[in-house]
Amino acid sequence: MANTRIWLAILKAWGGNSVAIAACIAFFFSGVNLTADERPNFLIIMADDCTFSDLSIYGGQNAATPNIENLAKESLIFNRSYLSEAMCQPCRAELYSGLYPMSNGCAWNHSASRPTVKSMPQHLGGLGYRVGLAGKVHVKPQVAFPFEKVTGFDQNCVRNPTQDHSLDAVEEFISRAPDPFCLVVALVEPHVPWVMGDASKYPPQDIVLPRNLADTPRTREDFAKYLAEITFMDGQVGEILKTLEDSGKAKNTLVIFTSEQGAQFPGCKWTNWDTGIHTALITRWPEKIKTGRTDAIVQYADILPTLLEAAGPPKLKQQAPRNFDGSSFLPVLLGQTNAHRKFAFGCHNNIPEGPSYPIRTVTNGEFRYIRNLKSEEIYIEKHLMGSKGDGSLNNPYWSTWIFEAWNDPRAYELVKRYTRRPPEELYHTAIDPFEINNLASDPNFAEIKKRLSHELDAWMKAQGDPGIEQDTRAAIQAAKKGKHLYGPKR
Repeated sequence: MANTRIWLAILKAWGGNSVAIAACIAFFFSGVNLTADERPNFLIIMADDCTFSDLSIYGGQNAATPNIENLAKESLIFNRSYLSEAMCQPCRAELYSGLYPMSNGCAWNHSASRPTVKSMPQHLGGLGYRVGLAGKVHVKPQVAFPFEKVTGFDQNCVRNPTQDHSLDAVEEFISRAPDPFCLVVALVEPHVPWVMGDASKYPPQDIVLPRNLADTPRTREDFAKYLAEITFMDGQVGEILKTLEDSGKAKNTLVIFTSEQGAQFPGCKWTNWDTGIHTALITRWPEKIKTGRTDAIVQYADILPTLLEAAGPPKLKQQAPRNFDGSSFLPVLLGQTNAHRKFAFGCHNNIPEGPSYPIRTVTNGEFRYIRNLKSEEIYIEKHLMGSKGDGSLNNPYWSTWIFEAWNDPRAYELVKRYTRRPPEELYHTAIDPFEINNLASDPNFAEIKKRLSHELDAWMKAQGDPGIEQDTRAAIQAAKKGKHLYGPKR
């Protein structure tokens, strides 16, 4: 009887598709015995605006993150994991829907996905999962993302200070019978304002600044506060993992930790550089996943298909594939292969964060190609660079970069790099991780640039991406009303 209910749920999730029904019948009578207790639980922990390379497991030299380090020792670490857009709302919509920004409709920050989009709650819920979200939501509309609300963690990333958190609701959700469950805990650190944690543990003079940041006293002071928030976030990760351990369900739970996009420093968030759209991805599934590292290329759009395949049965899913942009990397998790994608793609639409400045990118994990579609314009990001004239600044260090630029050649070059960009950029990211040396005009790299440019053209065409026309007020206003002007034909 229990198995019958599971198959009925699967049929409902696939909308009565005749191929799916035939596959269900074949598997049911061939002796497949899938019970709810055998399917894994899923726990996804997200940081907020944390540059992946600032974590020690990816080479960061500053922040103390003992809990993430301990998790990594028991996990498979992805060296080449990416999201498509380095902004909170688009990257979360991609993660939850398995669709690229143009496909799900959330191609700008503070916009909305298509109301017809199905996400984790519908896909996993149709397979009998309880699907909850604690903390920061930042996806719309609710009909597309109907997560069960789990309280206890701050939903407001700009609160000063962050609201006290409680594990009570998370513990109740995890412990509640019956399984299986999928829970996302979306933390708000280290998003600005950097007010949590103990910055005194990071003396500014002792900090090793990343190469893409200008070395000014104010930058060091603010970077220290950012590092303190990373350590504070790490403490929350430890508390969440302990709650899972205490529930007795850790063994049958696939845990995913990800750092989201880069931090709110110039060259990270709101960019298509590697420090913007490269994300940390750590996966633990006791007795299923081998520990270590992989160079397999994956994107946020691949995570939901992976969870669905892990929920089983895989052969049945091959008979009734869902319409995702992503694809399952479960074989990588299980050690069956060390490869997944050939390329990872990204985009940036600057409105409403500033004037129109559309950017597109592609990487093969070693080289990154970037196309700035309005390179004749000056790049402006209002939150990072601007002020309302009331004396308040989200990022006061930026003005110190400008002040120092007149007599500090390196500060000048970083300001110029951020504000004035060429039509094309090409970086050998594997040996130039902060992507400082642009190789786009170097004839020695003409062939790889041509190949990546071709792949980017094909992706944009497949996504129904018009380029410049996408980054307009008309396009984002239409999206907010559920009337998206562009996107792939499905």
